[in-house]
Amino acid sequence: MRDRMNVYFPPAMLREIAELADRKRLSRSAIVEAAVASFLSPDGADRREAAVTRRLDRLSRQAQRMERDLGVTAETLALFVRFWLTITPPLPNDVQAAAQIKGRERFEGFIEALGRRLQKGQSFLREIPDDIGGFTATTDPDESRNEG
Repeated sequence: MRDRMNVYFPPAMLREIAELADRKRLSRSAIVEAAVASFLSPDGADRREAAVTRRLDRLSRQAQRMERDLGVTAETLALFVRFWLTITPPLPNDVQAAAQIKGRERFEGFIEALGRRLQKGQSFLREIPDDIGGFTATTDPDESRNEG
């Protein structure tokens, strides 16, 4: 046997309950009953805590990957600049103008190549193994398939 209870809801919430009931093909009473049961359930707080913990873990792994990628990027740039400064001799004054023109052309070519790679979704950082050179990233196999 069921007892009747009159409850008042804000109109917006009542619309949401009605829409959910229509989508799930359930009665509005069944939707409200499930919500109240979930609220009163002693393990409801545990489930919410577990869900929050899973989200925090996922965010931690994402932050670790971003930190790793930033470290690899910074080291790559620093190594390139150091190498370039070490092996590039200074140019005589009479060829500097021509070298600057050539440098602009080469830079434009670099930017075009970079744009093509990014449009194709290619990333240099994805080509580097996760465990190289002391950089480690804890990755969830399901998440790595979903990353863009």
